[in-house]
Amino acid sequence: MSKPIAATDYLSKPQKIRPRPVCVVLGDDAFLKREVLRVLRAAVLGGEDAEFSLSTVEGRSATLGDVLDELATVAMFGGDRRMVVVEAADEFISRYRAELEDYVAAPSGSGVLVLEVKSLPANTRLYKAVAAEGLLIDASAPQPAKLPKWLVGWAQSRHQARLSTAAAELLVEAVGSELGLLDQEIARVALLGTDRQITPELVRQHVGGWRTQTTWEMLDAAMAGNVAAALGQLDRLLGAGEQPIGLLGQIGFSLRRLAATTRIVLNAEHEGRRVPLRQALERAGVKPFLIKKLEGQLRRLGRHRGSQLYDWLLQADMDLKGASPAPPQIILERLIVRVAAPVGMIDPRKKEGTAPR
Repeated sequence: MSKPIAATDYLSKPQKIRPRPVCVVLGDDAFLKREVLRVLRAAVLGGEDAEFSLSTVEGRSATLGDVLDELATVAMFGGDRRMVVVEAADEFISRYRAELEDYVAAPSGSGVLVLEVKSLPANTRLYKAVAAEGLLIDASAPQPAKLPKWLVGWAQSRHQARLSTAAAELLVEAVGSELGLLDQEIARVALLGTDRQITPELVRQHVGGWRTQTTWEMLDAAMAGNVAAALGQLDRLLGAGEQPIGLLGQIGFSLRRLAATTRIVLNAEHEGRRVPLRQALERAGVKPFLIKKLEGQLRRLGRHRGSQLYDWLLQADMDLKGASPAPPQIILERLIVRVAAPVGMIDPRKKEGTAPR
């Protein structure tokens, strides 16, 4: 059984991957899904009249019969190949799972059926059938650490811009890991650079503005234990229209460096070694000019809370994506308070606080 191809890999070299009669685009990143569907459409249909051969239906209300009829119908314009996209197809799959398994095994005609879903469990027959006979593309958000390298290639292929690795790293730090926002910033800043070259200086001057600065100030206040100031900055950012998931991406980018440093120190101690904090920060990828600042923040945070950062970020991400009924602002406030609370304010015996020695 073939593994799903990452959407970032597919978008980097789409010409090497041929669309199949049944394609499934799964995951939670709206930007990646949109770009994958755009590239699939160009690969399947192409031409100026492609819109006449494309049908998009809503999964909650679509019937399998209507979808198959659309696939079999030849458009008057746009060529003789059809592409039907079933959006939000999770419920559609639940209703027609057995029939779809049969269709994947023996698709009819030259049409291409694309199912856009949030998830498709790997242990299902349909997943295995598509993996064997169709095309599975995973549009889940990539890890922030992998983004700069991909953005360099994306800037060149999508925007004909030369983005240096250092500038890409600054972009992720300033904007966060939300790909749609990163793409917009690359397109905008590319117009400002000489010969569409994006340098670290351009990013520092033109990306993020006061909102990026306010996010950094919010985190600095939280790390200093100033809960009121940190929550005030968060309220200002949300009031200005910042998206909670985008803010979490920026917060997570900074806190993951502290979490990684803590893990390096604790793993070394578990093995009977001692790693100086400065050296651990360097190994975690912290830039030299930030080491002194983050060293002070980590000492105040402490190893117990530092070891909880990954769990806190994961919980906040899951809650923002529907695991909690709490409003997004409350979810982010909870994370800020956990980071900002002085050690004595958190009971080490509680799961959401520090771990006992």
